[in-house]
Amino acid sequence: MYEKIIRSPFFYVGDKYRLMPQLQQLFPRNVSTYVEPFAGGGSSFINTPAERYIVNDINFYVVELHKTLSSYVGRPEELFQQLYDLIDRYGLSCSFKKSYVPSELKRKYVKTYYAHYNKEAYLQLRADFNESHDLLILYLLLIYGFNHMIRFNSSGQFNLPVGNVDFNKNVYDAICNYLNFMDRNEVTFYNLDFAQFIEQVNLDENSYVYFDQPYLISDSEYNKHWDESEERRLCKCLDELDRKGIRFGVTNLVSHKGVSNEIFLEWAGKYFIYDINSNYISFNDNTIKTDSREVFVTNYGNAQSKTAVFLDYPKKSRKNPKLYQMCLAF
Repeated sequence: MYEKIIRSPFFYVGDKYRLMPQLQQLFPRNVSTYVEPFAGGGSSFINTPAERYIVNDINFYVVELHKTLSSYVGRPEELFQQLYDLIDRYGLSCSFKKSYVPSELKRKYVKTYYAHYNKEAYLQLRADFNESHDLLILYLLLIYGFNHMIRFNSSGQFNLPVGNVDFNKNVYDAICNYLNFMDRNEVTFYNLDFAQFIEQVNLDENSYVYFDQPYLISDSEYNKHWDESEERRLCKCLDELDRKGIRFGVTNLVSHKGVSNEIFLEWAGKYFIYDINSNYISFNDNTIKTDSREVFVTNYGNAQSKTAVFLDYPKKSRKNPKLYQMCLAF
C-alpha cells in the first residue's frame, strides 16, 4: 500500500505529481535501487518506495537546488527563516505568513494580483541572483516565477518573468515533506547526460530505471533542446537496458495537436504499453489538450494494471508477443 502522494517543493514543469497514482500501479514492487535519469523536480522518486535512490538531471541548477534543499535535513527551521528573511527583504507577498496583497489590488487585478504586486520585487530578486548565483534566491525565483520554471538566456542570465503565485501553505508543506523524505532515505544526485549517467550507475535485476525525458512533440519550453536524434538515443539506451535484464519504465507523449511521435511508436511495439490518463496541459495557454495521448512503456508485466492497450502502431507491432499476452490478460 502506497502512502499519500506528496508534492515536490520545486513544482517543476512536466513533473509527474498528478500521474503518480497511475504510475505507482505500473511501477514494479521490491525495488532495491530506484534510478531516474531525468529527475526534474523529483515528484517521481519521492513517491516511489525503494531501498536507495540514484537520480540525475542534465540541468546543473536543478541538481544544485535538490542538493541545497536537502542540505537542510534536520534543520528545516533554519531553511524557512532564511527564505522568510529574503521574502521580507525584497517585499514579496507571503500568504503562508499572512503577508497578503492589498485588497484594492485584488479588486483591480482579480486574476493576476500576485503578479502585479510582486513584479518589481521579483525583478530585483532576479537581478541579484544574476550577480550572486545564490541558490536560495534561485529557489524563490522558481516559486514566484511564471509556471515555476528555470530558464536562462543565451548569456546565462535567468530571465523568467514573474508569475501569479507566492509562498503559500502548499510550498511550506512540500518543503517539509521533501526534507522528511530526504531524512529517511539514501539519495545520490548526478549531473550528467542521461546515457553517460546510465553507464556509470551499477544496476542489477532488482534495480528499476524510470525515464521521464522531454517530450519530442510537445511545445513546452523545457523540451526545446530535445530532438529526433535524442529520441533515438533514448530508445537505444532502453533497448540496452532490456538486453541486460534491467527493468525500465518510460512515459512519453505519442500524439499531440495532430502530430505523432513515429520514432517512439515504432520502437515501443516491442514492449508492454499502457495508456495514461494525463489530461495533457499546454505550456502556452494552460488548457487541457484532449487530442493528446500519453503512454507508459515497460519491459516487464504488471498484474496491478488493467489498462494495457494497443495504440495506432504499424501492423508488425501488433504481432508482438508481449502485447498479445497483455491483451489476452485483460
